[in-house]
Amino acid sequence: MNTSGMSTTLDDPPRVTGPDRPDPGRRRRARPGTWRHALRRDWQLYSLAVLPLLFFLIFRYAPMIGNVIAFRRFEPGGSIFGESWVGLRYVKLFLNDPMFWNVFTNTLVLGGLTLLFCFPLPIALALLLNEVRSRRIKRFLQSVSYLPHFLSMVIVAALVMQMLAIDGPVNQMVKALGGEATPFMQKPEWFRTIFVSSEVWQTVGWGTILYLAALTTIDEQLYDAARIDGANRWRQIWHVTLPGIRPTAITLLILNIGTFMATGFEKVLLLYNPLTYPTADVISTYLYRMGVESSNLSYAAAIGLFEALIGIVLIVSANLISRRTVGTGLW
Repeated sequence: MNTSGMSTTLDDPPRVTGPDRPDPGRRRRARPGTWRHALRRDWQLYSLAVLPLLFFLIFRYAPMIGNVIAFRRFEPGGSIFGESWVGLRYVKLFLNDPMFWNVFTNTLVLGGLTLLFCFPLPIALALLLNEVRSRRIKRFLQSVSYLPHFLSMVIVAALVMQMLAIDGPVNQMVKALGGEATPFMQKPEWFRTIFVSSEVWQTVGWGTILYLAALTTIDEQLYDAARIDGANRWRQIWHVTLPGIRPTAITLLILNIGTFMATGFEKVLLLYNPLTYPTADVISTYLYRMGVESSNLSYAAAIGLFEALIGIVLIVSANLISRRTVGTGLW
């Protein structure tokens, strides 16, 4: 039907006028809650992560491509990806090598002892420092316990060797007590004790920082409620303090388990010698000798890949067990 010279058809779309009409020139805005909205809102904060991400991309993830030489024959001066495909040849070689299994056992023992002592001791030290009421004494104890962390690994190794030398202070004390001097650094049975002791001295104080920070987040009202209920100081620590730092402790435990196989490469390399290889040689130092000193890079790459796979299994398993038992995990 036509009226007043105007004609319309059923196929013509309705025209929207007024404020509800969309503006085609207006930029489409990201909806709240999406990653684009968060990126646009906090782009300054995200820009701070660019350099760390580039560092990990270039120096951590890009070199992973080189793991292909674990399955290819590599010759110095040839292709960086190897000359020919050999499959699992190098994997079978180290799995059938008795020396590798000795090194593997040493890694497990040193890693287990380090985890056994270096993980709970920072918690205990943090709890003790938290009970110190004098600020001056507390700061002094914190400074004394933190200082060894800032020493170079070379300096720490030199101090250990000087202290335990034949004419060093330890043997001088042994002689003064009527004993005989012992070449500690040449005795395989002493290496694990020396390594773990030096690791405790160097790392325990620094490890308390995160736990002390976690202790400051515990609500004081929880302690007041515990005191009203008649809980003594030990009960307060057990029922309030330890549950308060449990997420931090679980996170650090999972991270320590993830680096379980990479036990103290620098310190072991500086402290050990051929006489202490039976108890001191670990996977990382064995890789160094096989890959760098002997130029058997394919063999070393196969062992390194095996070590990395074990580390992944350990950290995933630890996180899964933590999730199912205490409800807290790394992810």
